[in-house]
Amino acid sequence: MVLKDWLLLSRIPFLSVMIFPYLLGSLLAARALGALNLSVLFFGLWGAVLVQLVSHYSGEVYDIEEDRLSITLEKNFFTGGSQVLVENRISKKNVKIIIGAVVLLALAIGCMLQFYFKTGKWTLVLGLSGIICGLFYSKPPLRWVAKGWGELVIAYTFGWLAVNAAYYIQTGRFDILPALVSIPVSCAVVNIILINEYPDYPADKLTAKDNLLVRIGKKNGALLYASLVIITAATFFLALNCGLSYISAVIYCPVLIISVIVAGRMLKGVYNDRQKLEKMCLMTILISLGTSLSLILGVLIK
Repeated sequence: MVLKDWLLLSRIPFLSVMIFPYLLGSLLAARALGALNLSVLFFGLWGAVLVQLVSHYSGEVYDIEEDRLSITLEKNFFTGGSQVLVENRISKKNVKIIIGAVVLLALAIGCMLQFYFKTGKWTLVLGLSGIICGLFYSKPPLRWVAKGWGELVIAYTFGWLAVNAAYYIQTGRFDILPALVSIPVSCAVVNIILINEYPDYPADKLTAKDNLLVRIGKKNGALLYASLVIITAATFFLALNCGLSYISAVIYCPVLIISVIVAGRMLKGVYNDRQKLEKMCLMTILISLGTSLSLILGVLIK
């Protein structure tokens, strides 16, 4: 039972939001170099996953009041966290201990990559930035999620950083193509956060968790969602002119169609229907994964 609770707390399926962009950056590096260091790939991927786990655990600890309220005010599969801490199945103290252990392990991997595998002088800086973003997304005193900066932090960590750090530790440099393809990845993942803030909206307002949606309101949030869909598509196709395979565009077209449909429903205010909102939350996660997967397959198939 304890293992099951830790797995729930870790939100294992959602780790794909970090894993796919990281693999994308690694594959772009393999294409640029003609080879891939599998040891660097393995340890770098573990480091990236640990950064996301820090974010998950920190959110469970420091968003506990909102999670407790959210599950009663607007029940949704994607709202209220895992409820493991809310139901006291694992203590906050134990989770804080694990957070510290995960941070130390991530730092150890960063040191190994930079000083043993010689992956470049920016390796630790990149890793530290990810740890800080993951830890303080929810944790005071920074607590970006409650200050309207959380969405930008997510865009950086799960978009730009995941793709470009993976590329950098393989090649020792930064390039235009990974930087460009990280933009649609970033926008798609921000839409996951944005739409998941809708079912949490009542609880977030009551607990003064002033995330972006609370600050701009639901109607403007829908406009932002649709705008991010447009930016995602525009930058995706722009990457085709910078060396990305046109195979990616073919694979991406169904994803884009679904994106437009969900954006249209958001603009029509369908987010007010709880059951339909839950489905749109799921579709937004699939859109994000589909965007990354389209880019990955485009690199592999070329």
